[in-house]
Amino acid sequence: MENYQIFIIDHLQNSAEVKQKIAENLVDDIARIAHILCTRLKAGNKILFCGNGGSAADAQHIAAELVVRLKSDFDRPAIPAISLTTNTSIVTAAANDFGFETVFSRQIEALANPGDVLIALSTSGNSQNVILALEQAKLKGIATIGLSGKEGGKMASLVDYSLIVPSDNTAYIQESHISIGHILCDIIEQELFGEE
Repeated sequence: MENYQIFIIDHLQNSAEVKQKIAENLVDDIARIAHILCTRLKAGNKILFCGNGGSAADAQHIAAELVVRLKSDFDRPAIPAISLTTNTSIVTAAANDFGFETVFSRQIEALANPGDVLIALSTSGNSQNVILALEQAKLKGIATIGLSGKEGGKMASLVDYSLIVPSDNTAYIQESHISIGHILCDIIEQELFGEE
């Protein structure tokens, strides 16, 4: 690759085009999800996150923004959020004893309460452990939100609210997921703790 500059510009422009499509088509859906999250949090509930690979990193990134804070100059109380990807003892025990597809559903069985919200991240929407997590969430009576891409996969029909990033490129989908996550965190901070 002799001309890195062209490659870099193409990546940035293509990623920006995906975000522009989100701005044109998904703003109402993002706002609706933000309202649901704020309502559930105000009622004393929590948000759970799950995903694999890069989506696992996004899950724990967004959870950290809520528990700690998004903006360094905005002091506010912690917001209850848990990433189901981070406890290696639970993840490896569940994978060893019951199979990798159970690593999230087992935690939802243990930790979720009615009124909570599960945000599932999957670029394809077809990860079996995410699918089982959504099914367990239904049994526990918690709301489900799916962040996916491509065609939305199996996940799209299982969630209460679906955000499908309009792209087939995994990198652009993940970049968009973290942008959506930051937007949701920002709205939550302002809605729960911003000035009247």
